[in-house]
Parts: sequence; structure tokens; C-alpha cells
Amino acid sequence: MQEKIIILDFGSQTTQLIGRRIRELDTFCEILPYNKFPKDDPSVIGVILSGSPLSVYDKEAFRIDLNDIRGKYPILGICYGAQLISYSLGGRVEPAGSREYGRANLQYVDTANPLFKGFEPNSQIWMSHGDTITALPAGFRTIASTDSVKNAAFQAPDEPMWGVQFHPEVFHSLQGSLLLKNFVVDICGSRQDWSAAAFVETTVAELKAQIGQDQVILGLSGGVDSSVAAVLLNRAIGRQLTCIFVDHGMLRKNEFQNVMHDYECLGLNVVGVDASEKFFRDLQGVREPEAKRKIIGRDFIEVFDAEARKVTGARWLAQGTIYPDRIESLNITGKVIKSHHNVGGLPQQMNLKLCEPLKWLFKDEVRRVGRQLGMPEHLIGRHPFPGPGLGVRILSDITPEKVRILQEADDIFIQGLRDWGLYDQVWQAGVILLPVQSVGVMGDERTYEQAVVLRAVTSSDAMTADWAHLPYDFLAKMSNEIINKVKGVNRVAYDISSKPPATIEWE
Repeated sequence: MQEKIIILDFGSQTTQLIGRRIRELDTFCEILPYNKFPKDDPSVIGVILSGSPLSVYDKEAFRIDLNDIRGKYPILGICYGAQLISYSLGGRVEPAGSREYGRANLQYVDTANPLFKGFEPNSQIWMSHGDTITALPAGFRTIASTDSVKNAAFQAPDEPMWGVQFHPEVFHSLQGSLLLKNFVVDICGSRQDWSAAAFVETTVAELKAQIGQDQVILGLSGGVDSSVAAVLLNRAIGRQLTCIFVDHGMLRKNEFQNVMHDYECLGLNVVGVDASEKFFRDLQGVREPEAKRKIIGRDFIEVFDAEARKVTGARWLAQGTIYPDRIESLNITGKVIKSHHNVGGLPQQMNLKLCEPLKWLFKDEVRRVGRQLGMPEHLIGRHPFPGPGLGVRILSDITPEKVRILQEADDIFIQGLRDWGLYDQVWQAGVILLPVQSVGVMGDERTYEQAVVLRAVTSSDAMTADWAHLPYDFLAKMSNEIINKVKGVNRVAYDISSKPPATIEWE
């Protein structure tokens, strides 16, 4: 039985980060909406209550009956979770005199308490709340304080229940991972047996049992998730798997040929479909971003469906869906928002059962599984790439000529990142073709050609991203190469916007 930590999500932006930190402790965890705790699940060894944008005393606040979990599992409340524990059990939570946000230091910490075992004096933490616990419930005791927050952490009397008003999951809480380890390993007793090797062994066995002798089809994108899913399935069922790789004409330069070669070297049964003519025809004259996305999505479904129907006896549709795609998150209205589905919208008349072998993994875990499967590093370490491809990086109507220009510029930029040893320092990079022309001079002649923008960001999960601070010499080199080698471009800019307020892609 796979033991697990349950994280009850009250709507915090960092809930997924809590999950990733626990997985880094080789411990399985599951993120669930705050009101969907799995009763009578013997695999649960501990519970974490997440943060929230709400105040616990608001009429609309998300609340649970703590008696459903008290005394059954160790409990750790983080920020709102800590305030919920205190408020529900007779403590007092009030608006802070001023919003407590950013770095702080623990002026007092009880290192004899198991939650803070190994903590250093004056340990740096990260605060992010507008409320504060001004009085603890009867019998509760303070186990950490800052100069402005007396009850920065507390423990309940005679039971394994703790609360912290800071965020141990974020990078700026320097010993936050130690705190989570103390809770998950020492207090909850995790065996720390969640590993890439164990996942591969268990999942291969489960896939064999689940699929039997049925045929499976899988839509490949060339990205990490679908590629790892394909190799994992191939190990389990071999030639019962048929992969379909659709070229919509907006992939990177030579990507269709290169990726097909990689897949063949991995021993996958892959059908490559060049449908670029259909996509370009249907996109002709369309400029509005959402309309372009819908056309690309519709055409992909039509092409994929036509190829899938050629697979005799197919009973399963496999997808590279990963855990963040599936997690339900809560907004401040209390409505459940479903994250995007990997190949959402495939025709219901296909009547296929769904197989998602990576559905419990975060992106970094997918990469570890890929390495465990012996996949080449250039596939495992690939940057994320949007499903509509370069179609969302052409900020106007899409034509083969515009795609050519963007492919050439993008190829120079991405290869440059590799040659300069910068590729692995960047989460995602690409080039955007602007719907403007600018005046230039080449060979004493006036030019009036396209402008492109280089985009490169650093991130850990794409929820937030900072623009990559690439060397000036490198940017100068890229600008010169693109202008000199890509016919139709005479101006290069660099995007220095972070997410938020911008997004990683421009459309």
C-alpha cells in the first residue's frame, strides 16, 4: 500500500509547491479540495492544511470540521491553515496592523519541538498574510515568534497538531524544507519509498494488468510529458501501442524529422502525419488569437481522429497528462476551476477508455522517470513548447512565409542558448514575430522588414516566471546572427517582462 500525505487546498497559489516539496522527500502526496478529504483511507499518514486568499472570519471562508481528522492523523496548518485551526478551536484571528509580507526571521524558536528540530537561531522565513493569530486556543503553546508575529508557530496540547503562519514551502524560507521533513518523515513516519525507480516498476505492472491485450493509441507532441508516457507504455505493452505525431506546420525548424528519428531510436511504433497544408489553409486570414487556437485544436482533433480510426482494435487513448493538469484549484468565490486537460475535446464517438500513466507526477518527477527509463537527455531536458506551436508566437495571421521566418530566427536563438551553455538555465525560450515592420539599413540600402522579440524566462513551475538575465554579449550575438541570416528580419528586441503581470507566451 502506497502511504501518502493529504494536502487540503484552501485556494493558495502555493499549494502545488507544498506538494512538490513533499515529493522531494520521496513521499507520495495528494492535493484535494478542502472539503473532499478521503474518509477511512488507511494509506493516509498525515494532513496538511494549505493557505488561502480568504480570512477565516469571512462569511465566505472555506472551513472544515477539524474533528473529522483530529486524533486520527498528524496535522500541520500553513498560514490560513494555522489560522483556521486557531479560530476553530477558540483562538482569535484579527487583521494585522500592517500586511505581513516578505522575509522575516524567527527571533524565538523552540528547537526541542519536533517540528523545529535542527533549526538555526534567527532562521529566515517568508510571511504572506493580512491576518494574524492574536490569541491561541486554551492550552496551545507558542513554539516560534518573529519580532512582529508572536504566534508564528504553535502546537496543540497532547496531540500531534501544529500551525505555522509562514510558508515553509517557498524558497525564501531557508529551512522550510527541513520543517516539512520533520513533519513528514519524523512526525508522520514516512518510509520515503516514493522514487522514480519504484514508480516505473509499479506503473509498468499496473499498465499490463489494466490494458491486457488491448490496443492503445497516444498523441505525441514531441514534448517531455507525452514522450515519457509513450516510453513507459512501450515498456509495458510494446507493439500494442501506436503513437500518432501530427505536424501542423508550426513546429520548430526540422522538429518533425528530428523528433520522429528520436522516437524510432527509442523503439516506439510511431505514425507521423504531415497535415501542415490543411492547417495553413484553415488558418488563412485569421488574426484573432483565440480563433487561431480553436482552429488549430479542431484540426488536430480531426487529423488525430482520422489516424486513430485506422488502428484496428484500439480500446484505450493514452495521454501525457501530469498532476498539475488535474489538480482542482479554488478561487475566492468557492467555485471549482478545472485545469486544462491534455488533449481535451477528442470526439466522444471515439469511445475509448482513458489511460494516463503520469497523472500523479509533477514535471520534475516526469523528467526523473524519463531518466530512469534511459531516455536521451535532449528529450528529457526539452523546454516546454505550446501545443499550437509557433502559431501563438506569430502575432497576426499565419502564413508559411511567416512560419519560415520565425523558424529560422527561433533556431538561431535556441541553438545559441545551447552553444553558450545557457539552455539548461532557462525554463522556456523562443522568438515572437511582431505584426510590425521597421525601417533599417543594409548594404547602404533602406529596408522595411519584420521585427522579432526574443523571450527567455526562468521558473520552477511556470506559475510565476522571471525574465532570464542573459549576458549582453550573447544577446548582441543573437541579434546580429538573426538579422544577418534570416531574410525578412531587420530588428531584434528582448522581452524583460515577468509573469505576472505578463505571461510567458504573448498570445
